[in-house]
Amino acid sequence: MDNVNFSTLSRMTEDEARAFIEELRWPNGPICPHCQSTDVYKITPKTAKSKTRPGLYSCAKCRKQFTVTVGTIFEGSRIPLSKWVVAFYLMNSSKKGISAHQLHRTLGVTYKTAWFMEHRIRESMSKEPVAALLSGVVEADETYIGGKEKNKHASKRTKGNQGRSTKTKTPVAILVERDGRVLAQKVVSTDAKTLKNNIRNNVAKSATIVTDEWIAYAGLDAEFAGHEVVEHRRGEYVRGNAYTNTAESWIALLKRGIVGTFHHVSEQHLDRYVNEFGFRWNHRKSSDVERMKAAIRGAEGKRLYYRDPVKH
Repeated sequence: MDNVNFSTLSRMTEDEARAFIEELRWPNGPICPHCQSTDVYKITPKTAKSKTRPGLYSCAKCRKQFTVTVGTIFEGSRIPLSKWVVAFYLMNSSKKGISAHQLHRTLGVTYKTAWFMEHRIRESMSKEPVAALLSGVVEADETYIGGKEKNKHASKRTKGNQGRSTKTKTPVAILVERDGRVLAQKVVSTDAKTLKNNIRNNVAKSATIVTDEWIAYAGLDAEFAGHEVVEHRRGEYVRGNAYTNTAESWIALLKRGIVGTFHHVSEQHLDRYVNEFGFRWNHRKSSDVERMKAAIRGAEGKRLYYRDPVKH
């Protein structure tokens, strides 16, 4: 479908939304999700012996029936595909995200439904194994997400933990390729072993690493092409090509989204939100519609049940 924008998306009928998703998932024609055969045919009211649901296909090889939702995050959902398309657009066009409360008001669904829709869309945005390691100049930084010790109930406060309050927060490690991708994830600690292993697993040895003066990063120059350090404690933020401003920009975006849009994100779901912000960053040079299309394509092969995000 050409010339797609929010106006056309919001006016889509259910048949148009289904055709739109089919075109994204099967650009070269339908493929059976059960056996990957292309020898399939569409079941229409004229060919069906009884009443059939729209968009139903049958595979001539494995004899199984399917629709475009099978094998995706849409499977099993009773929410109209036309509302799914709008939800995908809103989450991909909002720089700091859109809350479940706002989505439920916009789509006319319950808050519970909107909350689960957002988590399913985040699942489709979840990062795949990197096709290539980060290279060139790579900035490494870390941040903490969570509440402050002083805001906890008095009975749950930890004595003497009123400063940085890292014990009450969850650390997130960030790797940003200059003018390229971001890889961010929740980590158990910001010690040397955790942060260095994260860099080793995701960055090419030919890269130059740029960090602040945090002691956990010491010694990276022995493993990579170079290691530049900016000393924030001394008021140094830029020294030639050495700076962590790109990583800090992404961190600021994540925190503004959490504080301003979601207000609170639990440790249990933090990785999903990090994936959402990482996906939008990695597709920042695309239009809102192209970013939405990329997210819908990512829905294939993923499934999220309601029990998954709610279980502890």
